[in-house]
Amino acid sequence: MSQETLFRDAVDELRARGSRFARESYVFLVTALGETVRALPADRLADPERRHLSGRELTDGVIRIAREEFGSFAPMVFREWGVRSTEDIGAIVFELVQAGQLSARPEDTPADFTGRGDLFAALAEPLPPARAHGRDA
Repeated sequence: MSQETLFRDAVDELRARGSRFARESYVFLVTALGETVRALPADRLADPERRHLSGRELTDGVIRIAREEFGSFAPMVFREWGVRSTEDIGAIVFELVQAGQLSARPEDTPADFTGRGDLFAALAEPLPPARAHGRDA
């Protein structure tokens, strides 16, 4: 059985047990996690201890990637998925941890995702100007 099949089955099981989040939210979160880790500086990426993301770092990565991928539609997409707060991002993470699809350190808690402000406002912020060919735009 492939990793993708195992992941899909785990998400289906979470949803069957009453999770209120759309399947797409789990897939997006895992994709955003991977992209956020890959964007770490090389020295941090090379060290398994320092490669671990905090709740804040993951939340920031999820928001950044959602803004890049969905643009001004990001708040609407998250509403459609049932993701209404940064606490919901944490809930998805810890559902995936409980399902054996992600790992967490003992000090990681859902509280790491609280108090981050209005998710929809963060999703609606415009992207910073892009750099043109390595020069400041």
